[in-house]
Amino acid sequence: MEPEKTPRERAKDLISLLVPWRPTTWQGLWAIRIILAIVVVLGLLTLVGQPFGITLWDWLDLLIIPAVLAIGGYLFTRSENRATRVAAEQRAQDEALQAYLDGMSQLVTDKDRPLHRSPRSDRLRTVARARTLTVLSRLDGDRKARVMQFLYESVLINIKHPVVDLTGADLSSANLRTSSLSGASLVYADLHSADLHGAWLVYADLYGTDLRGAILSGAKLYGANLSDADLSRAKLSGAWDTTNEQLEQAKSLEGAIMPNGQKYEDWLKDRERQEGDGKKGESP
Repeated sequence: MEPEKTPRERAKDLISLLVPWRPTTWQGLWAIRIILAIVVVLGLLTLVGQPFGITLWDWLDLLIIPAVLAIGGYLFTRSENRATRVAAEQRAQDEALQAYLDGMSQLVTDKDRPLHRSPRSDRLRTVARARTLTVLSRLDGDRKARVMQFLYESVLINIKHPVVDLTGADLSSANLRTSSLSGASLVYADLHSADLHGAWLVYADLYGTDLRGAILSGAKLYGANLSDADLSRAKLSGAWDTTNEQLEQAKSLEGAIMPNGQKYEDWLKDRERQEGDGKKGESP
């Protein structure tokens, strides 16, 4: 049976019910300052108006409507400006993505000098890599996924013959859910916080890849190279066809959720316990 609450605790519960917003300390201090400023201003207005028979209510009636209109206008303008900025940013990203796809398509389909046939040290590959790294740094997660789809379907990041080097590519927070990236070369790419839920990464090369906080739940990882990959805080629950040997080659699994749903620390303890039991069974 729970102990009966004190009047103070009941008052807190009532306030929480009526006012669900919880201001931070900084917000609370500013709110107190604003309230004190209003009280001081109203007090001064009351003193000034007394000789002329102007009461506090008269001042409020005179000032409150213009103040409300001014605040409302300010908030409306601020909202409009924010919406305009967001729309402009989205438009700029769309234009950057389209320009990238158009430019890369020309390099791929060039009859005389197609990108696929260029030597490894050719200037075309340098241009393609520079364009790719630049556009990825400007795009949000959904648009990054479209770049990756283009690169994969154009066979530009195939592990056997990678044309575009994605080392250091900013694929953070990319929305790659259920994407097909089997056999893709993602060596040293930045995929932290990326959504790879259900993605096909069969035989993908993830050597040294930054996968901190990435979602790999339900991903197909058969034969994927996880050597030196940073999988700290990654979510691997339900990942298919992973082996302990694969996972142990990762640079870090600290805080990760393992394929069997265990936290990495618990998974590691079970592994050590199993190995200890195995050694005991081998002893004469």
